[in-house]
Amino acid sequence: MAAAKVATEFRYLLRDKDRLGNPRVYYRPPGGKMIRLRSPIGTQAFVEEYQRARDGLTTTTETPARIVRAEQGTLRGLIVGYYKSANFKSLCLTTQRARRGILDHICESVVDTPAGPRARGALPFAQMMARHVRAIRDEKLDLPEAANGRIKALGQVFRWAIENDLTDTDPTAAVDYLSSGSEGFHTWTVEEVRQYEIVHPIGTKARLALALLLFTGVRRSDVVKLGRHMERDGVLHFTETKGANSRALGRKKTTDAKKRVLPILPELKAAIDALPSGQLIYLVTEFGRPFTAAGFGNKFRDWCNEANLKHCTAHGCRKAGAKMAAENGATAHQLMAIFGWETLRQAEVYTRNANRTLLAEQAMHLLVPREKNKSGA
Repeated sequence: MAAAKVATEFRYLLRDKDRLGNPRVYYRPPGGKMIRLRSPIGTQAFVEEYQRARDGLTTTTETPARIVRAEQGTLRGLIVGYYKSANFKSLCLTTQRARRGILDHICESVVDTPAGPRARGALPFAQMMARHVRAIRDEKLDLPEAANGRIKALGQVFRWAIENDLTDTDPTAAVDYLSSGSEGFHTWTVEEVRQYEIVHPIGTKARLALALLLFTGVRRSDVVKLGRHMERDGVLHFTETKGANSRALGRKKTTDAKKRVLPILPELKAAIDALPSGQLIYLVTEFGRPFTAAGFGNKFRDWCNEANLKHCTAHGCRKAGAKMAAENGATAHQLMAIFGWETLRQAEVYTRNANRTLLAEQAMHLLVPREKNKSGA
């Protein structure tokens, strides 16, 4: 990617973005070597790092921006304190990494102030207002879910700060979430399932993968672990991966809440029996090893592409199963048992839509004028 010049008082600065959209700043004099500057623009650490690069004193052991010592009273200082709290440490590691990435990116972003460009992390957190949070949100207007993630992450920080008497206000409380205008992953239709099955018949690994996703309703993090060692009397017994090790405060999570017991449907058993792998795990790579969740996602993407279903995903199968179950009369609590949901909210999305469809079908004849009904016209 071609780098663009940064508008600051410093000379020979370039900026681009990495593959995740995170900003990167470099010092590159004419004919000289490009040197990465990791400290937030506007901080004293950045000035010192720039001067070292300019004077040829930069080493490969520079301290990354996100671990530069935070000053007390700044947004960065508040966030570093949150990282050390039980509220943050009790989250699962995946959530910790995601939240840290969001908050670090906010701290490293640069805004114009009366004193010149400064990193947000260097500004006093006590002066942060709702309009500042909206500005942070609106920088991701083209990615509504990412924008909402910023509000949520900052909200967790300020709620922790209030609980610990570090501040009296939460500037995120008055900021609305953006509407994504999207229903998320595409839900497979019956026609798309049939199209996939034609390209990937019984006896193929691709067909078994679809059957496992569709007839168990599990996530890809679980489908890669399912196997014969979990079978007992025609029933699968396993512990759901997502949230199983979470120690989030305020939640009553137990191992039992994540245990799943799912009958093996005849359609699924036929797909399993048609592809004996000699392994305990149902789905294995060409090297005979279990897939990773990410590796399976990539492979399933290839299988969908081969069936000309580039818009379909593994998670879309889970949604399709929930939709079909609801339309066949499954209650919200039955969906919770099948898909491992712990609240009614997600299940009611499907039962509400299914009930709406059923009611519409039953009531459509009421649109016909009564006179026509009587006359038979």
